[in-house]
Amino acid sequence: MKKVISSLIIACAAITASAAPSILSLKHSISDNSITYPESFETDTHKMLQNWYLQNYTVLDTNFDKSQPLNATDEVYIKRLSALPTTIEMPYNQIVRSYINMYTQRKRELVEAMLGMSLYYMPIFEQALERHGVPLELRYLPVIESALNPDAVSKAGATGLWQFMLPTARGLGMEISTLVDERRDPHVSSEAAAVYLKQLYNMYGDWSLAIAAYNCGPGNVNKALRRAGIEDKKDKDFWSIYYFLPQETRGYVPAFIAANYVMTYYNLHGISPALAKRPIITDSVHISKRVNFNQISQVLNIPVEEIRVLNPQYRHDIIPGDIRPYSLVLPSMQVYSYIMSEDSIAGRDATLYARRSVVEPTSLEELENNGEFTTKLVVKTHKVKRGETLSGIAKKYGVSVSDIKKWNGMRKNSVPRGRNLKINTYERVRIEKPASDTTSEANTSERLAEASSDAEKAVTETVAAVASDTAKKAKKTAAPATQTKQKKSTSTSSTKSKGGFTNHKVKKGESLYRIAKAKGTTVEAIQKANGMSGSAIREGQTLKIPR
Repeated sequence: MKKVISSLIIACAAITASAAPSILSLKHSISDNSITYPESFETDTHKMLQNWYLQNYTVLDTNFDKSQPLNATDEVYIKRLSALPTTIEMPYNQIVRSYINMYTQRKRELVEAMLGMSLYYMPIFEQALERHGVPLELRYLPVIESALNPDAVSKAGATGLWQFMLPTARGLGMEISTLVDERRDPHVSSEAAAVYLKQLYNMYGDWSLAIAAYNCGPGNVNKALRRAGIEDKKDKDFWSIYYFLPQETRGYVPAFIAANYVMTYYNLHGISPALAKRPIITDSVHISKRVNFNQISQVLNIPVEEIRVLNPQYRHDIIPGDIRPYSLVLPSMQVYSYIMSEDSIAGRDATLYARRSVVEPTSLEELENNGEFTTKLVVKTHKVKRGETLSGIAKKYGVSVSDIKKWNGMRKNSVPRGRNLKINTYERVRIEKPASDTTSEANTSERLAEASSDAEKAVTETVAAVASDTAKKAKKTAAPATQTKQKKSTSTSSTKSKGGFTNHKVKKGESLYRIAKAKGTTVEAIQKANGMSGSAIREGQTLKIPR
C-alpha cells in the first residue's frame, strides 16, 4: 500500500512539474490581450513624408515584387528571426507577431519613411554603438522610440531620436537650453545612448532587461524583479517579469524584436525599399561666433531646411558660438566654403541678428525735451501709520520735513497715528498727443495767437514811441510833477527788460520745451538764465526768458 501511495505522489509531482511553464517556454507561449503600442506608431506619416531630406535625397524603389504576402505563418516568422545575426535573443510569440503585423500591414507607409531616413541615421547609430562595444541590433531602438524623427517629443517629455528624458540626458552630459537641445543631435544623443545602454547591461547582465530599463527606468525593473521573486541570475530576463512591468513597457521588447524583423525583411512583405537619390556626405566645422541659419543660407546658397535637417539640435536656427564653440554639420563641400566665407556670413545682416549686451534706458529729461512728458503738481493725502515719522514720510515722497509742516500748519515734528497729511509732489505725466486734424487746428490757433501777439507788440511799441516824442516836446512846458511821473514810468519799463530778459510765470501743464518753443529760445538757454540743472518746473514759478 505504501508503495502505491508513494507512486501516486511521484506521479502527481511529475504532472505538476510538467504543467509549470519554464522561462524558455514562457517566451514563446506568452500572450497579452491588452497591448499598448508605443507612441511612435501614432506618427503622422503624411507629415513625415514631407521631410526635406526624404524629398531631396531618397526615392522609393518601384521595381520590386509587390506580390509578396502581407503576413506569414508562425513557422516562417520563427525561422526568419532565428536567422538574424544578433547577440540579443529574438524569441517569437503572439505579442511579437502582433507588432510585426502592425508594421507590415497598418503602418507600411511609416516603414517606408523610416527606411528612407535610415540611409542617413543608421551609420551614425552604428558608429556610436561600435565605439562602446554594444550589439549593433540596438540601432533599431530609435525606430520604436521616435520613428527616426529627431524632433519627436513624447507626452511625457522624452525628446529626440533616442527619446531621452531631461534628467537622464543631463546626467549623461547633454546640454539642454532654450537655444540648444543635444537630445535632438544625432551624433551626441547616439553616443549617450550607447553609454547608457552599456551601463544598464552591466547592471542586469541581460540585454532584454537592459532594454526594458531603458524604457521605464531601472527602478521599475528592480521593483518587477522583487515582485516576481526571482533571485537566480540565470532566470532573470524580460519574459520572467513581463506581467509585473508597467503596461507600456510590456510591449517594448516585443516591439524591438518586430523592428529588427521589419527593417530586415520589409521586402518580403511587399514594402517598397528606399533608395538614395543622391549621396549625402557631411562634415562638421566648429563655430565660434553667434550665427543664424539664414545668414549661412544666404551666403552659401544652401536651403535653410537642409541646415535644419543636418542640425536639429539648434531649436531657433541660432548657433550661440559667442558662448562657446559649437559644431555645425554641412555637406562636406560646403564646409570649405563656410571656412572661406566665415566673416562674410557673420557680417551678413549683422544688425538684424545682433544681440545687444548693454542698453541704457531713455531718461525722463530727454523725453521731456522731446515733448513726451510734462511736470504736473499732484496733491496727495497720506494717512500716518503706526511707527511712521515725518522724516520717513518726507523721504518716501521726496520732499522736506519743513514743507510737510508748512502744508499742514504744523509746529512740532511729532505726528499722531491716523492723521491725514497733505503732500504736494510733482510728477511727470505723458502728454496725450491729439489727433492729426486737432493737431493741425491747434497749430493754426498757436500761429494766429503768435501773429496777434506780434501785432499787439507792434502797436504797443508805436504808441510808446509817439508818447515818447510827445513827452520830449512837452518837456519845455510841462509841470515838474509831470516830469517826475514820466521819469518814474520810464524807470519801471527798463526794470522789466534789464539784462535782456523777460519774465514768464509758469502756467499749469507747461514744460521748459513748450515755453522755449513759444518764446523762440532753447531749453538750455532758459536753464542757464535761471541757474537750473534739470527740467523740472512748477505752476506759478517765475522764469527769466532770454530775449
